[in-house]
Amino acid sequence: MKLFKTLATVLAAGAVALTASTAVYAQDKGLIGIAMPTQSSLRWISDGNELKAALEAKGYTVDLQYAEDDIPNQLSQVENMVTKGAQALVIASIDGTTLSAVLQQAADAGIKVIAYDRLIRESGNVDYYTTFDNFQVGVLQANSLVKGLEERFGDQKPWNVELFGGSPDDNNAFFFYDGAMSVLQPLIDSGDIVVKSGQQGMETVGTLRWDGAVAQARMDNILSANYSDGSVVHGVLAPYDGLSRGIISSLRGVGYGSGDLQWPIITGQDAEAPSVKAIVAGEQYSTVYKDTRELAKVTADLVDTVVSGGTPEGLDTTTYDNGVKVVPSILLTPYEVDATNYQELVIDSGYIKPEDIQ
Repeated sequence: MKLFKTLATVLAAGAVALTASTAVYAQDKGLIGIAMPTQSSLRWISDGNELKAALEAKGYTVDLQYAEDDIPNQLSQVENMVTKGAQALVIASIDGTTLSAVLQQAADAGIKVIAYDRLIRESGNVDYYTTFDNFQVGVLQANSLVKGLEERFGDQKPWNVELFGGSPDDNNAFFFYDGAMSVLQPLIDSGDIVVKSGQQGMETVGTLRWDGAVAQARMDNILSANYSDGSVVHGVLAPYDGLSRGIISSLRGVGYGSGDLQWPIITGQDAEAPSVKAIVAGEQYSTVYKDTRELAKVTADLVDTVVSGGTPEGLDTTTYDNGVKVVPSILLTPYEVDATNYQELVIDSGYIKPEDIQ
């Protein structure tokens, strides 16, 4: 359980970094608005519920809203939270460049703004950012991809690998992609990896709104245009489990996983139960586990500190420039999950129930 001791140490350090009150919390400490992007992802449902519960436990009234990936809807929801007199806003933005006007309204009203896991860009009115080390997420995905390629197709170089990126309107997607390419680009340059479709760069491989159906359609096109000559896909860089499942559906449709067509090495992120189940089944090779329970906890602690007039300590003040300012940040640690450690990391920790992957 050495890994858990390390994880506990990292998370404890993140929690200690916040100057939070230890007094018994009174009720009705004020309104906190939480704006989440969508309920179509299991991850965001979990984030919203965990954050709401953590803030309510501290005595706050919480207005939790989901915008269902509709930008005007999220703008309207945040505007309503400002109008209702929220003391702080926690925003996981759909498009981090579209909120400048409403954030100015929040600043004028003295409302603190915390960007939650997705950096809000092009605004000086973002007070804090809570997230994971997103460049490291990409590094983990690429290292896992290479490890899987060595295990399954070590004698079949060059490996045919296709690249997928996240939503171009999500700042994190660029960190994920850049982290992954810091590992993969040298192997592409050496010829060990071939991107047979030729599709590289976020402007080409990005997947708007992290939509699995879009990823599946693009994979369908890649297969028909580039692999009808009998060549095979050895690996796919997928930055999110929802995309991974769409890619798996596309590959299954042309026979991968049956006969002589072995499953490619497919990565992912968020340790969603259907994808952990796919890892157990051997269809998806790995995912990246980000304990959103801890992200919700440190975010709630941060909100309570700043609303109570305290000063957070130990923040990262160099990594996340949103185009106007470097936003003080809390960065938690992500972990790779595969068939060898999923039980320890996501089942034994209580993140996923055993029955959810059966």
